[in-house]
Amino acid sequence: MTGAEVMYVMTLDQRRSRTGPDAVPDLLAAFAALAEPIRAFERTAGDEVQGLLDDPDQVADLTAYALRDGRWWIGIGAGVVDGPLPQTTRAGRGAAYVHAREAVERAKSEPQPVCVRADDTQRADDAEAALWLVSSLLSRRTDAGWEAVDAMASGGTQRAAAADLGITAQAFSGRLAVAGWTEERRGRTLAAHLLAICDPEQKPSD
Repeated sequence: MTGAEVMYVMTLDQRRSRTGPDAVPDLLAAFAALAEPIRAFERTAGDEVQGLLDDPDQVADLTAYALRDGRWWIGIGAGVVDGPLPQTTRAGRGAAYVHAREAVERAKSEPQPVCVRADDTQRADDAEAALWLVSSLLSRRTDAGWEAVDAMASGGTQRAAAADLGITAQAFSGRLAVAGWTEERRGRTLAAHLLAICDPEQKPSD
């Protein structure tokens, strides 16, 4: 596809921005630490943030972070970005940008605050469904569940994490189970896979 590449545009719009503090600086700092986008996330207008990525795993990870934060409508557009690539995210054009705009607007009226759009509507719907399941799980996680999940973020063992929290390994394992730690990780992996095949040039492996 000469002069164009298939990528992902994430557009996030702050919820209840008129009554709450500006959440954009915190989100930009967090995203800069969590991912390496093709073009950095930036404030594009008012309380809106946009970034350009080529890694569906990072898209899924950043979406999960924003869902946990709870202050964002999230639109993901998968598709062509016109070449040559823009110097900044806001300067880009192409189908991925159009899809991201449509997705973030749709997210404002859906049961979960994240939507995915692409030329292949069915594949976009499948990726969106996986992210909705992750969103629903995260919205029900308790503080104790988050404490257990966060304790595993360093990559250590459950036994070591339990000791850090001052609870037994059995109690810690129970917290992870109730928190849906394994289900979340699998859901994010599934979402990333489905985002990857939103690219019409990519086909599911046999």
